[in-house]
Amino acid sequence: MNYPETLDFLYSKLPMFTRIGASAFKKDLTNTIIFCEALGNPQQQFKSIHVAGTNGKGSTSHMLAAVLQAQGYKTGLYTSPHLKDFRERIRINGKMIAKSEVVSFVKKQKKLIEKVEPSFFEVTVAMAFDHFARHQVDIAVIEVGLGGRLDSTNIIQPELSVITNISMDHMNMLGDTIEEIAGEKAGIIKPNTPVIIGETQEKSAGVFIRKAKEVAAPIFFADEIFSAKDFKLKRAKLSLSVFENETLKFSNLVCDLTGVYQHKNILTVLEALTKLNETTSFKISESSIFAGLKQVKKLTGLQGRWQTLSKNPLVICDTGHNEAGIAEVIKNINQTNFEKLHIVFGMVKDKDISKVLSMMPKNATYYFCKPDLERALSADELKQQAADYHLRGRSYTTVAEAKAIAISTAGKNDLVFIGGSTFVVAEAI
Repeated sequence: MNYPETLDFLYSKLPMFTRIGASAFKKDLTNTIIFCEALGNPQQQFKSIHVAGTNGKGSTSHMLAAVLQAQGYKTGLYTSPHLKDFRERIRINGKMIAKSEVVSFVKKQKKLIEKVEPSFFEVTVAMAFDHFARHQVDIAVIEVGLGGRLDSTNIIQPELSVITNISMDHMNMLGDTIEEIAGEKAGIIKPNTPVIIGETQEKSAGVFIRKAKEVAAPIFFADEIFSAKDFKLKRAKLSLSVFENETLKFSNLVCDLTGVYQHKNILTVLEALTKLNETTSFKISESSIFAGLKQVKKLTGLQGRWQTLSKNPLVICDTGHNEAGIAEVIKNINQTNFEKLHIVFGMVKDKDISKVLSMMPKNATYYFCKPDLERALSADELKQQAADYHLRGRSYTTVAEAKAIAISTAGKNDLVFIGGSTFVVAEAI
């Protein structure tokens, strides 16, 4: 198979969450364990940091990788989903896995794939671990795909576990309450391994504390140690000052991820790096923290986080797609200067979208659309549901059409926001 044929095999022949939803999610780690044992357990051949959470785990993973790269460590980064190119999921020092390596891996493991019958995600995780081991990375940042306890990535023994926050998402697989969802995320907490919790939340904190105590894992809540003040947005950079117990720790810390919500992820990253310094052989300097955070996008290739696509009119996209993520998006919209608001919006059909729709701005013109995948909610159905929440607009058959008409309709001082689903953002970019 060539590269396009290999991708077609991965996408169409294997159960894929992006395409079919919950039925692609395997309820145990058996396939991943069998697959990786056949590969010689590559996940045991490099150091790692494991990152879970409902929102912010992607940004946090990329920030950690950027700082580690800035320090000079050869750094693997595994994330999901991808936006434009499958190879975004597997990077070393920001460079995507080569097409030839994807083809070679699938060709060599085709018989094993046919025997084990893994999901798309299970194969991709095994491919990432194999890639990092063969290229002898110093450390890899591994982002959880979904949940934690039963996620395919959860066969690693990391230096640190990181959980950003908990919100209502994927309830059909993870549970109907914050406590149940937190229990699934807490599954990445490992014996005697420090765990960093990004946000202290009343309903989830106890779940994490109990799990950490059970396995003797030191636990630290980043927002109880660090605080951020003096936010400024200038020249496509977010700057802030960070305090540790009211003492200034970092003055004018600059990050190229401009969503104001990123300050929560920055505090999580700082505490994770502090513990990495204190408990492992890895040493991260203050200058590397400044250098890494200042150029996360350049070092790692991250896209889709409050990303400006064009100006006059201002066109911004963001992958926030659940209740908590949309709340942060709306905060950013409210802090942006514009005359009229246009929103290109699409969602998937296997989620309860009523809460998200109830939160969306009513003073906007909507361009409802359907991303190109089986799980997507039709634009007409989305428009009908949105009308119940007094959100008005027209429906369009594709993201590209909705985006083009929104931009041509908007005045030069207007804001066009594109989001609702990661897949809408992927097509818009």
